[in-house]
Amino acid sequence: MDSTRYLAFAGRLLIGLPLAMSGLGKLAAYGPTTAMIAAAGLPVPPLAFAVAVALELGGGLLLIAGYQARLVATVLALFCLVTAFSFHSNFADQNQMFHFLKNVMMAGGLLQIAGFGAGAISLDNRLSRGRVAVANAAVAR
Repeated sequence: MDSTRYLAFAGRLLIGLPLAMSGLGKLAAYGPTTAMIAAAGLPVPPLAFAVAVALELGGGLLLIAGYQARLVATVLALFCLVTAFSFHSNFADQNQMFHFLKNVMMAGGLLQIAGFGAGAISLDNRLSRGRVAVANAAVAR
């Protein structure tokens, strides 16, 4: 058994878990979060809040499970870049620079998942094996 088969899952977990936790945190802080969205000048803060929670919580959980990992990782990478430029672009503030770079680094890790897939321990892998078995059974008939 190849021990590297666990690395893709560990990577998905280390990126997906903080995203999911951030989405949960936003659910507990609707008022402050929508106020921050409004202060950034984004239109329709309640809608932006719902999109952010869905992407962070839902996308983080899907990423951990490894379901549609390439698509989810691509969408989350774009989300990380948009939030970096929308909320963390005041480079005179060292804290904002740190968060900007964190979002850029997360986008890089997510693009690795988008490029290389979910790995062996994932729903994507399990479901693809099931599809291959069904296709082989159909061919054998």
